[in-house]
Amino acid sequence: MSTIRIIPRLDIKGPNLVKGVHLEGLRVLGKPERFARFYYENGCDELIYMDVVASLYGRNSLLDIVERTSQEIFIPLTVGGGIRTIEDIRKILQAGADKVSLNTAAIQQPSLISEAANRFGSSTIVVSIEAKKQPGGVYEAYTDNGRIRTGVNVFEWAAQVQALGAGEILLTAIDQEGTGQGFDIELTRRVAESVSIPVIACGGAGKTEDVADVIEQGKADAVSLASLLHYTYIRSHYTEDDYSSEGNVEFLRGRRSFTKVQDASLARIKEHLVENGISCRILEGKNGDEQSGTPQSCHRRLRHGQPVQRQTRL
Repeated sequence: MSTIRIIPRLDIKGPNLVKGVHLEGLRVLGKPERFARFYYENGCDELIYMDVVASLYGRNSLLDIVERTSQEIFIPLTVGGGIRTIEDIRKILQAGADKVSLNTAAIQQPSLISEAANRFGSSTIVVSIEAKKQPGGVYEAYTDNGRIRTGVNVFEWAAQVQALGAGEILLTAIDQEGTGQGFDIELTRRVAESVSIPVIACGGAGKTEDVADVIEQGKADAVSLASLLHYTYIRSHYTEDDYSSEGNVEFLRGRRSFTKVQDASLARIKEHLVENGISCRILEGKNGDEQSGTPQSCHRRLRHGQPVQRQTRL
């Protein structure tokens, strides 16, 4: 088995990290830079920044956040949301991202995938597939952060994006996303078996066992986590100045807990994977303490340990 990557996903609206259920009902959790720094120092393998309202406004507004993050965090960073053109991709990469995630624009203009892969390299292009199960068991791809139906069959689309040159697929199960009820194993396995490029499973983790299940049963190459990590962070790192007048901050103000997910640190998740015979990068530090320091090696991996080699023709 190849080395599995654990990738925190940070959904961002304006200046804030937000989280919802089924990609809806977004609540403010804090400042994304704080979460990102903490996850980096505690052994995550990559990070995903997603501008969740970008498609509504036709632009990605994360350039400043990406630039600040890339100066302090030295692991691969994927950025998505509202990226529609080659020039958009260029700006995101110049700001410090290692990869870009395409969804709405890719479905509307599939040739963008091949153009971007040829220009910047396949390993730089991630296609995000937001999947929802329809009556009859058909999985349909959605766009605009899970708001718009496309009529596109998820499995046919996955095969097409690989043929067009995408380097990875970020697969989000809308029905499971934010629920803490576990991943859609069937969806992940069927997509993973239909392509040879890495599949990143996203949506549904509520406990450490869910992560192992989507790897072993769903055949995911990497796992993207949000609620499972974010709510654990908030329980021990709550700060008053995370408040903002922008967005729904009632969850933070009420100091409420999210009972659908268990406490799960990056260290504990990876320990559980190793205990189950799943290879992953473990943070080296004093006594194995997850907070003992910054990772000394940055593994930029694709399937079977192949390194990401970002093109420099920006």
